[in-house]
Amino acid sequence: MISLYAVHQKIYPRSTAGFFSNWRWAMVWLTQIIFYGLPWLQWGQRQAVLFDLGARRFYIFGLVLYPQDFIYLTGLMVISALSLFLFTAVAGRLWCGYACPQTVYTEIFLWIENKVEGNRSARMRRDEQPWSLQKAGRKSLKHLLWLALALWTGFSFVGYFTPIKELGVEVVQMSMGSWEIFWTFFYGFATYGNAGFMREQVCKHMCPYARFQSAMFDKDTLIVTYDAERGEPRGARSRKADPAALNLGACVDCSLCVQVCPTGIDIRKGLQYECIGCGVCVDACDTVMDKMAYARGLIKYSTDNAMAQHWSQSQTLRHVLRPRVLVYSAILASIVIAMFVSLSLRIPFKVDVVRDRGVTARIVAGGRIENVYRLQVMNALESAQRYRITVSGLPGLIISSDSEVQVESTQARWVAVRVQAPFDAAAPGSHPIHFGIDALDSDGHLSEKSTFMLPR
Repeated sequence: MISLYAVHQKIYPRSTAGFFSNWRWAMVWLTQIIFYGLPWLQWGQRQAVLFDLGARRFYIFGLVLYPQDFIYLTGLMVISALSLFLFTAVAGRLWCGYACPQTVYTEIFLWIENKVEGNRSARMRRDEQPWSLQKAGRKSLKHLLWLALALWTGFSFVGYFTPIKELGVEVVQMSMGSWEIFWTFFYGFATYGNAGFMREQVCKHMCPYARFQSAMFDKDTLIVTYDAERGEPRGARSRKADPAALNLGACVDCSLCVQVCPTGIDIRKGLQYECIGCGVCVDACDTVMDKMAYARGLIKYSTDNAMAQHWSQSQTLRHVLRPRVLVYSAILASIVIAMFVSLSLRIPFKVDVVRDRGVTARIVAGGRIENVYRLQVMNALESAQRYRITVSGLPGLIISSDSEVQVESTQARWVAVRVQAPFDAAAPGSHPIHFGIDALDSDGHLSEKSTFMLPR
């Protein structure tokens, strides 16, 4: 039988320490403090960040957004995409290596595995041994810790959509809603499966970024590179041996760069799509170079042009700031500034005007023509607000109902508004009018269009 698929070999990443490894752990701490801690942060009398889908309100610290503010989500998506393009053009897969949830949780799960089962050699030996009480106990403890962390992750995720303190009470009382149960377990088991079992397979086969990254790379992109000119021919030797006398390069063929790689590739074969740019192979190689008393940098962040033309570090960095990067930076800065300006100038209330279809134009006392409208006034401030409604567009146009309305904190209210005009204000038909809404307790004015019908 001929198999069309390569047999998957389990990867046992080796722990290492160094500049890039420290940065990875710094990002693990930063991202997880934000993710797990943000739902518990209070802002006044409410959760600081809460996406209340039922009420269609999204609270982000002092901001209260409605579905009508979808443009800001669009802007955020554009900023994220441009940031990805910029970072990739500058230094490759920085997102994948340092901040991607798959990378972060895999690193945490590996740390737990290392603490429970031992280092790389111990884990490999244990997996080759037959099952025993000790082996079953360590494996069970590891999976219990993984499941606990995964379910806490799912709980924290749902806490962004249901107030997390209320959610905690529901968990204790066993009264969680069906969708809350589903998403807690779905997100939890996705974390458990991806970080505990699939690991590098997600990066290599499921993530589309690995496939189109080459379209964002060029010869001046900083990537993890192996200096083959300096390292080859590779070979083992003693620390006191002279590599020149042995006709050997700087690479001692220790394979540590392969052992520490989370995706199991050999960077000495050149850039591969599986490389996530984490830089741990750089740390491992630098450690060996230090022990051998060789210069560091056999594996390093560099560019294809820098390696080919033997540029210094300063020359390399100057070429990184090329037109492509500057254009990305300018566009990104412009959109970010526009977003902040828009948010700072944003009027903290919204109004929707809907003609009451159940009531057509009618003649009322005094021979005036009346149209009825329904206005939805949405207060985006966290205090009750009063609003005055005016109308213009036709001679003699007035509001015959209450022209002031009060809306409670972060609430929306539908108001029926009756508008009257003289019978001879204009020719029969549809005429454009404007509703003006002024905030009485804060600054802000909105104008909304509608039509006034005059019967024939």
